[in-house]
Amino acid sequence: MSSRIVWINALCVQKYPEDMPTMSSVVLMLVSDIVALPKPKQLGFYIERSSKETHERSPAQSSPSINEVTMTQLETR
Repeated sequence: MSSRIVWINALCVQKYPEDMPTMSSVVLMLVSDIVALPKPKQLGFYIERSSKETHERSPAQSSPSINEVTMTQLETR
């Protein structure tokens, strides 16, 4: 995958919609190597944690989530 495509992708997933390029701009960026690409701002899926929060977590809290799952096996009669 081209680094240009990855860069354009980053522009499209920025945190604030007003920072994202329009579809016509994206198409122009994809078809033209001449168009200069702006630097992406903060990405929409970026999760920021303070250093204090990181240090206060206990080992049990270190995993992103703990989900309980119930498995049911259906059997025919």
